[in-house]
Amino acid sequence: MNLDLPLSEYTFIAFDTETSGAYPVGHDIVEFGAVKYFKGEEIGRMQFLLKPREAMTDFIIGIHGITNEMVADAPNMGAKVVEIHDFFKGCIVMAHHCPFDLGFLTLEFEKAGLALPPEPALCTSLLSRKLIHGVDNHKLQTLVKHLGIDGGQAHRAYDDAKACLMVGLECFKKLGEEATLAKAIKSQGKQLWWKDYSLSGRNPVIITLIDAINTKKDIDLVYDGGSTKGETRRLTPIGIVRNPDGDYLQAFCHKDKTNKRYYMSRIKDVAVVF
Repeated sequence: MNLDLPLSEYTFIAFDTETSGAYPVGHDIVEFGAVKYFKGEEIGRMQFLLKPREAMTDFIIGIHGITNEMVADAPNMGAKVVEIHDFFKGCIVMAHHCPFDLGFLTLEFEKAGLALPPEPALCTSLLSRKLIHGVDNHKLQTLVKHLGIDGGQAHRAYDDAKACLMVGLECFKKLGEEATLAKAIKSQGKQLWWKDYSLSGRNPVIITLIDAINTKKDIDLVYDGGSTKGETRRLTPIGIVRNPDGDYLQAFCHKDKTNKRYYMSRIKDVAVVF
């Protein structure tokens, strides 16, 4: 697509997901919210709760305030994923800590057999780090207070999506009226494309890890790193983290009795323990 048009010529969707855990493989989206914006106006919105495959822990409920009772009668993602996919068509999406949300939604699109959007994505966290100064940190709620934005209820999907949009628009102002989409992508420092978060057709290591996580089985893994480099270690996989600097497996190491990260690029072999 053409990245050299002024930002005002694109339709943007700011979106947010609240989830049942930190990892796209093994956890689920429990609330989705989005706002569609074109030439100074909100032209569409979405918000709904979703029922996860498993009950949420008290820790997760404490983060977003969405209880298991609230989602008990909600549809699952399979009933809503086409609606979300259609809503996104032809738009540039933005999210705060966008790789997190892309990781979850990309997996859902692929599970449903839907093509990944060809448009690039923007991360308002990355943009704000380059363009908004004088704040203690670049968390969404910190930026909301700094910019005097009505952030609504924190950690609820639509309100966070709307706040994300406002932060994004503030970043666009600082880029200048004639700034292009290409300039915005350059300013955030990383290119974020849906295809880069695909798990479809990945190598056998990824496929084995997904199977182990979904079936809750331990694995024997050979890793090119750490104090036992090249040796087989027994792990309980927790989830796969999608990261623009390199995807990694979060897992409990039986030997060290701790949770650790294992970068995909350094995993040499893996087998499910039956």
